[in-house]
Amino acid sequence: MKDKNTVLSWAVFIMIFVGMGMIALGAFKYDEVAGYGFAAVGVGFFAIAWVFNALKGRV
Repeated sequence: MKDKNTVLSWAVFIMIFVGMGMIALGAFKYDEVAGYGFAAVGVGFFAIAWVFNALKGRV
């Protein structure tokens, strides 16, 4: 069984990976307004990953 810090570490890693993918989609695939939406969601994933990283050791 994994402890809470390991689970949060994996969640941070997955969210950074997905966030980079969303920003890449917004930057390289979509040239319309949808690209801004994808990039904004990617930045949101980074913000949530930052919060998860700050919670390690406190939960």
